[in-house]
Amino acid sequence: MKKGKKQKVKQSKTKKGNFLLDLITRIEYNIKYVKRKGVEMAKSVNYTDEMVNTMTEQYAANPTRETVDALADQFGKTTRSIIAKLSREGVYVAQPRTTKSGEPVISKAELVATINEHFGIEMPTLVKAGKQDLQKLVDAISQ
Repeated sequence: MKKGKKQKVKQSKTKKGNFLLDLITRIEYNIKYVKRKGVEMAKSVNYTDEMVNTMTEQYAANPTRETVDALADQFGKTTRSIIAKLSREGVYVAQPRTTKSGEPVISKAELVATINEHFGIEMPTLVKAGKQDLQKLVDAISQ
């Protein structure tokens, strides 16, 4: 090779802007190939039937968060994974939401509904009031 001459880099036949189109075409071809040949993908199983049976039995006997934590430790899974599997099996019971003080969470809409029911009138803009004020009003009419 002579000095000073640059070697040309051979570009593909497609234009640079068609990279995405080429990629989609290749993916479509692979999908058609898999469908035509009947190639089946192997599925990895996170939970065996034995594990699922054990989880559902233990949780049904004691449906608490501590049971979920114990199952997570036992099977080496996260608590979110255990909860998701129990939910899929139709066994999981969501724990009621509570405030920091341990009281159940009450929405402003529920407080307004209680006030409306007590007075027998509809006050739609009452929802815009502060939750603490609504709670005081409900407490006052409940006494």
